[in-house]
Formats: sequence, C-alpha cells, structure tokens
Amino acid sequence: MQTVFAHRLGAELPRSRETTATERHRAWTRLPSGGRLDLISPDPQAWTDQDLAIRLARTFRWGGESRWATPLSVAQHSLQVLEIARQSACGRLTPAQQLRELLHDAEEGWLGFDCLAPLKPALGAAFRLVSDRLTAAVWERYALPMWNTASYARHKDADEMSAASEAVHSVGWAVEEVRSVLGIEAPILQDDPLAEIYGCEPWRPWAADVAADRFLTALHLLQRQCTAQEATLV
Repeated sequence: MQTVFAHRLGAELPRSRETTATERHRAWTRLPSGGRLDLISPDPQAWTDQDLAIRLARTFRWGGESRWATPLSVAQHSLQVLEIARQSACGRLTPAQQLRELLHDAEEGWLGFDCLAPLKPALGAAFRLVSDRLTAAVWERYALPMWNTASYARHKDADEMSAASEAVHSVGWAVEEVRSVLGIEAPILQDDPLAEIYGCEPWRPWAADVAADRFLTALHLLQRQCTAQEATLV
C-alpha cells in the first residue's frame, strides 16, 4: 500500500453548477501567520510549522463533543497516537516514522474539522479529493515515508486504540457503546500515555495554546532528529 490517496490526485473536482471567478479564487484559507493556503491546489510551502500547530490545536475531534469544558483537539490526539505507536513498537520507530504518526491527520487542520467517519461517504468524491490533495501536500512538505501494508496496519491499531480511549475518557461514551455503536474493537487504555510525559490530568483536553505549543515542540524535535539521521547516512 504505497499510499491511500495518490491515485486520485489527478482527478477533477466535480461541480454541481458553474462557479464564478470570485468563488474560484476564494478557495483558500487565511493562516495564523497571515499567509494563504489554496485548498484546491495546495502549495506544500505555503504554511509555517506554527500555522499547522495552531490550526490542529483549534480543530476538534468528535464533532466538538466532550465530557470536559474543552473539546479534544486533533493536535492532542496526534501526540497521543504518536506515543501509543512508540510504546507498541518498543523503540523501533525511526524519526521519520514517528513524524508520520504525528502528522497522520495534519490535513484536518486545513480543512477546519475532523469529519465524523459516518459522514464522509455522504460528502462524496469532491471532499475526498480535496482531503487527499491536502494530505499529499503535507507528505511532500515533510518528506514522509509512504505507508506499506504492515506499517499502515500498525498505525491503524494505534489510531483506533487512541479513538476508543478518547471516546470513553474524553467524550463520555460507555464502553458498550464504543463496541456496539462506534464499532471500535481496539483496547481501551486506562492510563493516558500523555499524562506522565506532560504532567497533565489524564484524558483532560488541553487548551488550544497548550496543545499548539506541545505539538510544535514535538514536530521540531522530530524534524531535527530526521536531519541528524540523514546526516549520518551521507
């Protein structure tokens, strides 16, 4: 499985009607840095790392539902998946593979929301294509290694374990509902893998500025580790 999106990147976006010139030129989002990102033809160099961290910290999982006063951000979820993947791999992940885990949902920061899984089919091919193009831009920007069948399966295990645990501890689903309604069979963690690292209250969603800072710190650390590893191979 080289990639789950590459075969669709050359497709045209379907149009239900003719768009005006203004609409065509407005398919961009303003970034925290003041820059712009074209959502239809994204430039991998258009954003700063801080732009990405802030946007992911302001993008909520679970439709914004939370048993706490603050919803869980995609930034916090990404750090959680990274740590679960690290623990599952017993230290065998390379810096590039860890970076891939951290950025696995990065396109959601540009879309502005984490789409509920049951809704995705209803949004159709156009939404999937926009999402795929944004994902491809992220992968190009950060030179992420492509998934293969085994690595993607391990990633999904970590992602689903994170989702099952979030559903119970951060959102408020009952364990039985996680199985019967959400259809997630992954183990539900009792211990928050981020609590010991950051000294935070287990499973409590972080404030946006905290999530952005922690995500950005992890991103920069992994980038430095990738660069150092590449230097040893020259």
